Amino acid sequence: MEYMTGKLSSMYKLDDILSAAEGGIVKTHGFVHKIRDMSGFAFVVLRKSDTLVQCVIDGEYDFTEGSCIEVEAQKKTDKRAPNGFELIVKSFKVLSNPAEPMPVTINKKELTTTLDINLQTRPVSLRNIYEREVFRLQEAVAKGFREYMHQNGFVEIHTPKLVSSGAEGGANIFKLDYFGKKAYLAQSPQFYKQTMVGVFERVYEIGPVFRAEKHSTNRHMNEYTGLDFEMGFIDSFYDVMEVEAGMLKYTFDMITREYAETLKILDVTMPDADKIPVVKFADIKKAVAEKYNRKSKDLYDVDPEEEQLVGKYVKEEYGSDFVFVTHYPTKKRPFYALDDPYDPNYTLSFDLLFRGIEITTGGQRIHDYKEQCEKMVKKGLNPEDFESYLMIHKHGMPPHGGLGIGLERLTMKLLDKSNIRLATLFPRDVTRLTP
Repeated sequence: MEYMTGKLSSMYKLDDILSAAEGGIVKTHGFVHKIRDMSGFAFVVLRKSDTLVQCVIDGEYDFTEGSCIEVEAQKKTDKRAPNGFELIVKSFKVLSNPAEPMPVTINKKELTTTLDINLQTRPVSLRNIYEREVFRLQEAVAKGFREYMHQNGFVEIHTPKLVSSGAEGGANIFKLDYFGKKAYLAQSPQFYKQTMVGVFERVYEIGPVFRAEKHSTNRHMNEYTGLDFEMGFIDSFYDVMEVEAGMLKYTFDMITREYAETLKILDVTMPDADKIPVVKFADIKKAVAEKYNRKSKDLYDVDPEEEQLVGKYVKEEYGSDFVFVTHYPTKKRPFYALDDPYDPNYTLSFDLLFRGIEITTGGQRIHDYKEQCEKMVKKGLNPEDFESYLMIHKHGMPPHGGLGIGLERLTMKLLDKSNIRLATLFPRDVTRLTP
């Protein structure tokens, strides 16, 4: 009888090799990333999950770039090699050989191919070291978000992505047949986040969000990853902004400490989020119009070109890459947004702009049952269609609020990229459903 004991096989990561003595025998494995044939021997660079390792093989070998091999080798210090050492191979074992050559060259510092080819060959192009580290950085952002949430009393939840109604309204919602009933892919976890405030008070989720937007832009996707949280017993929607500001500072500090090699490969420095300015919607639109002599094209929102100017203005005036724009018009905000009691034409809501692009939408929600029903009616909605959602209001809710962050969009701007697809693992847009 055999038993599983939960003992994992070694990944032979960089730290394992670095801890080995000079001249000691080490064992490791990886993908053959690059081969340089010399006179009678070859330099073979192995691509591991966390680094590149240079090996020296004396004599013949029966593998190619893309092969998976395992080696036993002697560690030798060499400051010219990656990480300051190389492995003198004593024996190797070929685990697999590729059936065809690579469709793109992945062993250069960065891919030298078009965006379309990059995305079409994604299972292979992601093996490029730069491309890979983009998503290690994205993992770091999600890790920072999760750690900060836990440290501040938030409970992680997992909400349905098959829903009976849209949370955001509008036409950008994917419809599907659910055993003869109408169903939709969730535009956001909004209703469920609010519901769980009545259970845990503070909740968060990292999960997919679906938007059936038929246009193709460099900032929109039809599926993206949302970093969402909701919190109860708030004094005002400024509490929500404070949590996001704290989370960003924590995350950027953690990434700087723990992901130094990733930042080096990507040539990225984390931005300063210590003090984020807060400006009202009407005030910033007026200031931008006056300074840049540009009349706003949308009285109720900030269009993409205007966002760029807001980012420029805030950088010039306050020295910040970030700005919270608050008090958006009621006309442009969802039915659950709480109106400003001093001017019901505006809401207690906000967007966070980062380097001239919106990465977050949030605010305070309506918690009173009667008020929520009345606003639904004003928005042309029938409260009876939201019976299960309104149950939380009917049976008591505290003042609460929250937000949603687009993970890919935030990653795009951290890298200063011009297209969100470069920060999306397997993009889904109006033309792309594979790979």
